[in-house]
Amino acid sequence: MITPKNPVSRRKFLTASVAMGAAAGLAAPALAQAIDPYTGQPLQGTAGGATPDAGMVQYDATQDSRRNISSFRMQDWQPYFSTLTNGAILVDLTSRALHFWSEDQTVYKLFPTSVPVSPDLTRTGRTEIIKKVKGPSWAPTPEMKKRNPEWPDFVPPGPDNPLGTHALWLSWQYYRIHGTHDTRKIGRKSSNGCIGLYNEHIKQLYDLTKIGTQVLLI
Repeated sequence: MITPKNPVSRRKFLTASVAMGAAAGLAAPALAQAIDPYTGQPLQGTAGGATPDAGMVQYDATQDSRRNISSFRMQDWQPYFSTLTNGAILVDLTSRALHFWSEDQTVYKLFPTSVPVSPDLTRTGRTEIIKKVKGPSWAPTPEMKKRNPEWPDFVPPGPDNPLGTHALWLSWQYYRIHGTHDTRKIGRKSSNGCIGLYNEHIKQLYDLTKIGTQVLLI
């Protein structure tokens, strides 16, 4: 593991974020809402800023952010994939659900997910798993760092990591299917682009998938 040149502790990071919020006129009482400087969406959770998907829930006030249970149902793979070679994952952004089929069709899984908070952070189409990591670390994208220079350059594995316990890298740069320690996010529009699962579910998916597993986001 590469040690960051200027590691920032979570305490220092949150302190700096709170200070930035106060300077911007956003800080008030400890329970008041702040605004995510990257997405512009209201934040709910710990006071001040935080790394994306770590300790805060983002809400799009123009959308229905209730947990979407009514449209959470089983799907057939055939309308979406021509074969099940290497297995297949379908992420339905409308129902906020992830479907997995094994190559031999003996395993089918359906998991609730978090989805991107706004259209500009949402990507759809076909991709595949190119890397699997247990205990992932996290680093902000160059765009995130440019917008928020106070964010840490690196967050090691652990309870403060926004990628949870396991992560699946997609062929799209910076896009992941990963776990989250913040269970409030699941079933909501609450991410900066990635697809989040409960940690117990991403562990199951991690064990079932392989490099080359097909992924379709609709």
